[in-house]
Amino acid sequence: MPASATKALRVAVLADSDTRWKWGALTAKRTVSTEKGEADIRLDGYLLRGRATPTARQLQEVGVHADSLREVTAAEFLRVMGEETYDVLVLALVGGGVQAMLHGLRHVWADRAGRPVVVTGYVGVVYEKLADGLLLRHGADLVLANSRQDADRFRAVYEGVGADASAVTEVALPFLGGDPYAGEHDPSAEQGRRPYTVVFAAQPSVPASRKERTYLLERLIRHARTHPDREVLLKLRSRPGEHTTHIEELPYQKLVQKADPPPNFRLVYGHMGDVLDRTDLLVTVSSTAALEALHRRIPTVVLTDLGVREVLGNHHFVGSGCLASWDQLDAGHRPAPDEEWVARQGVAADGSYATAFDAARERITELLDRPGGLPLPAPYYTPETAPGYLPGILARHHLAPDGAPLPGAPAADKEPGPVRQIVRRAARGAYRHGVQRVAPVIRRMGEL
Repeated sequence: MPASATKALRVAVLADSDTRWKWGALTAKRTVSTEKGEADIRLDGYLLRGRATPTARQLQEVGVHADSLREVTAAEFLRVMGEETYDVLVLALVGGGVQAMLHGLRHVWADRAGRPVVVTGYVGVVYEKLADGLLLRHGADLVLANSRQDADRFRAVYEGVGADASAVTEVALPFLGGDPYAGEHDPSAEQGRRPYTVVFAAQPSVPASRKERTYLLERLIRHARTHPDREVLLKLRSRPGEHTTHIEELPYQKLVQKADPPPNFRLVYGHMGDVLDRTDLLVTVSSTAALEALHRRIPTVVLTDLGVREVLGNHHFVGSGCLASWDQLDAGHRPAPDEEWVARQGVAADGSYATAFDAARERITELLDRPGGLPLPAPYYTPETAPGYLPGILARHHLAPDGAPLPGAPAADKEPGPVRQIVRRAARGAYRHGVQRVAPVIRRMGEL
């Protein structure tokens, strides 16, 4: 049953990385409202234990706070969901994680009279595995699409396989905001004003090869040397040893150690919105930061130096007016975004952002008020429709084909003790060391 007007709605967010925690928590705050239309919620955060579980530093950098926050295994989370009563649950996970939780929740809620509204979606641009990712998210009450274009594509996929498409709900990226770009700063106009600032938004896994990542770093450093009056910033997502949504095998921090950058070149961390506050030109391969910059009307370039390729994700920006190369930027080119393209991407540069989440709020309110409560989640994938695919997805989260925890599922019935916590942290550190140091060496040896 929905909370009364005098009681805060209880919302849970399950996330598996820092970026998905940011998306999930902000989505909860923007899509859940009281009868007065004001956000009045108690937010409990759950971090799914795994390779990308965010560190304390990453959580602090994200800057989104919850009333409570704890790390859990899949079995622990499902046990909590069977015991606690929530109004809304946001699953901010990869597709396989969403599918596993939907089946697990179906199992733990089988004997309950009511359940929360289940919401899921995507952190940013959907440029790969469209059908796979969408069908793994099917079964949630709301599958959020960050733009009109995505909403149309999502519905087409569901309808094309005969699945119910009513859950698809158009919203926008929940972390857009900030002041509109006020124009270039002229450092000569007033003493003490900051220089023209170029920011390259790095991505953990795009591009993937050492050669291509080294090329981008060299071009960024060359741009700094060519324009000594500018400040050139390399915006990084994580520090060595940390993981985000994607694995980063070749951190730029390590690559830059072999370079000799000029004084006007710097590495920066921190909240993307704070960095954009001082940005005059945002450059990236395909980062969601491009959409954040376009929302604020900051000049934005999506690089073509490595080609316009699906594997890079920059094919998503075809038609945007933002595609350009480093040669063009060095020569002074400034992009002009296509307004029609921008409008279809949910960046709401026209000021419509305030209403972007209205449809989701109305849908959640409608479901909370449904007489008799909600039926159990009904994912498209079942042991009957996908017997060669679904069991493997569930097994990775220690769940049986019916969604029940498998015997021996980690910490299914108790909190981890101090020793187990230390062992788990050590195991994650060893895994990250293997990903960042051992695996690249093995691949290079295989190429000899």
